[in-house]
Amino acid sequence: MMRINIKECADILSNQDNILIITHAHPDGDTLGSGFALCRALLKLGKKARVICADEIQTKYLNAIGELEMPEFKEDFVVAVDVATINLLGDIAESYGDKIDLCIDHHNSNTGYAKYTLLDGTAAAACETVMEVIKALGVSIDKDIANCLFTGISTDTGCFRYASTSAATFKAASELVELGAENGKINRIMFETKTKTYAAIERLALEGMQFFLNDRVCVITVTQDMYKQTGSQESETEALPSLTRQIEGVEVGLTIREKTNGECKCSIRTFERVDASKLAAFFGGGGHSQASACRFECSVEEAKKLLVEKCEELLG
Repeated sequence: MMRINIKECADILSNQDNILIITHAHPDGDTLGSGFALCRALLKLGKKARVICADEIQTKYLNAIGELEMPEFKEDFVVAVDVATINLLGDIAESYGDKIDLCIDHHNSNTGYAKYTLLDGTAAAACETVMEVIKALGVSIDKDIANCLFTGISTDTGCFRYASTSAATFKAASELVELGAENGKINRIMFETKTKTYAAIERLALEGMQFFLNDRVCVITVTQDMYKQTGSQESETEALPSLTRQIEGVEVGLTIREKTNGECKCSIRTFERVDASKLAAFFGGGGHSQASACRFECSVEEAKKLLVEKCEELLG
């Protein structure tokens, strides 16, 4: 792995074509905003580029970042955006995990799996770094690109509420609004709008919420049966992890989602005392100090047991 800077990243991309951009599984606003913003910029340069993801993209993100017609081609260069570890690619990890030429990321837990890595661990969102790459490419940021970038920054900062939000983050967001980003519309879609099916699964999740280790660990589980009961999909459940951290006294929030193959994924939310990325890394995952994720090749109940046991070690 070779660490590179913004200019070097832009130079590498300028000399490539047929560029495949990969986002992480269970995609959020930052990985999608980064991927589609970069794709739009590369298309403006006359290059062939497209974005793929292992999982379905929620309608709310398509409404925020806009749908994009992308060309078909055989990739010559592969870029991963906002992906800390290969296993976070989900079902496409087997096909592309060892073929990633460039990674643009902001997770300090990045494992260095790509040939070239542009990593800024001080950035609140990968979109902050992608924004600088697009500028270095000489592409003017239009309204569509601005919407993509603002979506990523807003969602990864919890609408600018998280401690990771820096002065640079606010400056980037301000510039994007000046360039046409529809901040009011995007924030309404991301933070104030719920589908009826999500509301139904949120109710079930809260009813089944469990507490461990003197109520310092909160666990939400989402099973395939719950999806069937409510008519919801896994792609709708990304708002659930934040609920665990809203309860007074909780230091670690775990949201475990059952996959169709019986395996599961856990989203980890913590406060300053516990490093979520260390907990995730123990199970092969990664992320930020207060928001990380990992996957398990076992049942929800077994994953819960393993996670709570590790939490006990970390909390002391």
